[in-house]
Amino acid sequence: MKKKILKVILILSLIIITWFIYLEYFKKNKKILSKQISTKTQIEEEVVYNSNIIKNINYTSKDLKGNEYILIAKEGEIDLNNSDIIFLTDVTAYIKLVKNSELIIITSNYGKYNTINYDTVFSKNVKIDYVDNIITGDYLDFSMIKSLLIISRDVVYKNLKNTMSADVIELDIVTKDTKIYMYNSNEQVNVTNIK
Repeated sequence: MKKKILKVILILSLIIITWFIYLEYFKKNKKILSKQISTKTQIEEEVVYNSNIIKNINYTSKDLKGNEYILIAKEGEIDLNNSDIIFLTDVTAYIKLVKNSELIIITSNYGKYNTINYDTVFSKNVKIDYVDNIITGDYLDFSMIKSLLIISRDVVYKNLKNTMSADVIELDIVTKDTKIYMYNSNEQVNVTNIK
């Protein structure tokens, strides 16, 4: 009788130990599987997020007068909140004016382009090059509809005769009317003649 009780206890112990081992192994596999699924989901989310990046962008548009605007960027990222907006890097823009066949070249490190109205904000190391004029600054707002360039922040204007430092320069690309001014009316635009 003692032998039977001992056999039953051993068999029950073996069953209980096997059951615990099975549960523990199954739980670990379940955790590993869960981690793998979680990692796969993160990778898929990254892929979806990165899919809004466009390489080697080239936009071309014309206004009603026939002036052409060409925008080239090394890379662009579509705004997730507004698909009409694209954030650009290493930007070059060409404005080809019908009148006098003039060309305005704009370069900057970054840009923000609206695909609906073609408005573009250029930022960081902005340079405007047209005819014999070079304007540099850190921020440029260009409206194709208004034919207006507004450059600000550490603005320097150079031509063959002068160098000017100002807070803001507004340039109408069609009429060439230019406004150069300081934010503070007590300060003056600094002009240096080149000899």
